Amino acid sequence: MAKKSFGQHFLLDLNVTRKIVRLAGPFEGRAVIEVGPGPGGLSRALLESDAGPVVLVEKDARFLPLLGELDDGAGRLTIVEGDALKVREADLVTGPAHVVSNLPYNVGTPLLIKWLTGPWTPHALTLMFQKEVAERIVAAPGDDDYGRLAVIAQATSDARIVLHLPAAAFTPPPKVASAVVHLVPREDRPPADLLKRLERVTAAAFGQRRKMLRSSLKPLGGAGLCERAGVDPDARAETVDVAGFLRLAAGVG
Repeated sequence: MAKKSFGQHFLLDLNVTRKIVRLAGPFEGRAVIEVGPGPGGLSRALLESDAGPVVLVEKDARFLPLLGELDDGAGRLTIVEGDALKVREADLVTGPAHVVSNLPYNVGTPLLIKWLTGPWTPHALTLMFQKEVAERIVAAPGDDDYGRLAVIAQATSDARIVLHLPAAAFTPPPKVASAVVHLVPREDRPPADLLKRLERVTAAAFGQRRKMLRSSLKPLGGAGLCERAGVDPDARAETVDVAGFLRLAAGVG
C-alpha cells in the first residue's frame, strides 16, 4: 500500500507509462534515472525502451524485492535504496542521462530545483507533478501561477507540459489531477553563482509579491538595483520576465 508520508501515488497502467516514456525519449542508449519507482509500473516501460542503463532510486524498502524481479541479469538495471534528495547522480550514471519519474508529491519541487540548479545537469527531465505545480513551472509573466518556480525553471530550461492525467489514473487516486512536464536544460544555463543570486532575488520579490520591487528588493538594493537592471522599480514581481530577473540577479553583490 502507498505511504502517505512518502507522497506515494502509483501509476500502474502500462499504456500510460509507455506513453510517458515515448514523450521522454528517444533515449538513444543514454542512461535513465527514475526516482520513486514504487511497484515499478514506469520502470517496466523504461526497460522496454531504447534507454541504456536504468537506475531506480527508491526510499521505501518494501518495494526493493519487487523491483529486483525486473532484473533480467543483463546488467542494465541498478536499484539504489536511498533518498533522492541526498544521492549524487554523478555517482549513479556516466555521461548524459535522462530523469523520468512520477515524483512523490511531497518532494517534487525540491527535486526539480536540485536538478536544475545543482552541480549535476541532466540531459532532459520528464516528470509527473500535481497539475497545479506543473502549471507553476510553465507559467508566463502576468499569469496567476507565475512565481519563483517559473523563473528558476525557465531560466535554466525549456519547459512544457506534455500530458495531463486525471486522478483516476493513479493508485490510490490523489485528490488532484496531475501533469507531465518535459524540461530540457538550456545551453545558456546561468552559472552557479548567478543562480544563487537569482534564488535570493526571487525569494525577496515573490515573498512580498503585492509590493513594488523598490520595496520588496530594498534589502538587495531596491530602486537602484532595479534601475541598473533596466527594470521598473514600481513594477510588481509577477510582471517581470525571466530576463529581467536575471539582470536583477546579476546586479546583486
